[in-house]
Amino acid sequence: MRSRAAALAGSAAWFLIAPGTVAGLIPWLISGWRFGQDFGASGLLRAVGVLLILAGLAGLIESFARFAWHGRGTPAPVAPTTRLIVSGFYSYVRNPMYVSVIAVIVGEALLFGQARLLVYAALAWLFFHLFVVAYEEPAMQRQFPADYEAYSRSVRRWLPRLRP
Repeated sequence: MRSRAAALAGSAAWFLIAPGTVAGLIPWLISGWRFGQDFGASGLLRAVGVLLILAGLAGLIESFARFAWHGRGTPAPVAPTTRLIVSGFYSYVRNPMYVSVIAVIVGEALLFGQARLLVYAALAWLFFHLFVVAYEEPAMQRQFPADYEAYSRSVRRWLPRLRP
């Protein structure tokens, strides 16, 4: 993709398809957005859940916009970026979109008090990890050999560092 407008439109569509399904539709199918009592009736846990959902959404929106604006592409494998993205949340963790999606799902689990969503979050993370290791990282190493090597040495895959 060459134009930012096309990249923004493609990223918006992929946002609805991928995170919309993984962090929206599937958790709704699991929980029905009904409040449960798996963790008691803790208002503090529910508040932490809301904060995790908001933080995860912020991370997703920032990362998707960065792909389109700076990388002139989308997170979708069919329309990848033309540049390696290492700024924004990518300067803290190599996979901020996946970390953000997991934060949203864990937040939903805490907000709705449903342990089944925590199990789903763990399974989603396992799938993300296997996908990153088996497909994304090798693809990045082929597309941006020297840059990705340096980037992966200085930025962790899953645990954000405190300073960029």
